[in-house]
This record gives sequence, structure tokens and C-alpha cells, in this order.
Amino acid sequence: MIVCIPTQENRGLDSDAFAHFGSAPAFIFHNTDTGETRFRESNSQHDSHGSCNPTRTLMGESVDAVITGGMGARAVELLNSMGVRVYLAKTGTISSNVEALKKQELMELTVQNACGHHGMNGGGCGH
Repeated sequence: MIVCIPTQENRGLDSDAFAHFGSAPAFIFHNTDTGETRFRESNSQHDSHGSCNPTRTLMGESVDAVITGGMGARAVELLNSMGVRVYLAKTGTISSNVEALKKQELMELTVQNACGHHGMNGGGCGH
């Protein structure tokens, strides 16, 4: 499974998960099957809050899941329509969040519990 986690800096799996997907400066892509980890700077970090476009952010990437500190309902809905599941990160490193995902300890974000201050229902994030 390929997991995408927003981050601020490239410390590999020791990087911290970033608070919000749409404003993340960079992303770590981790393949849980092969152990391969790649870093990529964001191509949309200057978008205004609430105008996140995950399709553009993940362009050219094959991703099965996103682990993030927060995401708006529209972005969750778009990712879900692409077959990507979204999970709420716990405080800590990317490594600890990937392990929590493997153990099914992370809450899945849905349209109903995503960040609600972008004009959508919900309100599940605290960033």
C-alpha cells in the first residue's frame, strides 16, 4: 500500500505529520510493502485555505491512503472518488502513524467528520 503523509521537512519516516493536507509544504510517499520512502515538495502550498486540490497535489502518484492532521470535506470526497482512503494522523512521526494505520488504529476521515470550516458540514479537525 502506498501512503501519502503531508510534512514540513524531509527527515524520512522520522518527519512529523503536518497539521493540514492543503497547506503542507511537502509530502512523504511511503510504500508499506517495499519500505521505499520518497519526499516531494508541494506544488500547491500557496493555495488559499479551503481551495486544496488533492488531484493536483497527487498528480502522477499512485496512492492508496492519505494520513493527515486535517482535511476539508471537499478534498476527502474527491480523494474517496479516486479510491483513496483518508485517515486522521495522531501526533507524532510518519513512522508511528504508518504503524498505527497498519494496526487499524487511525480514524478514517469522511465527508461527515472532515474539517468543517470550509463551508461544509463536519468539524472533525482541530488545526
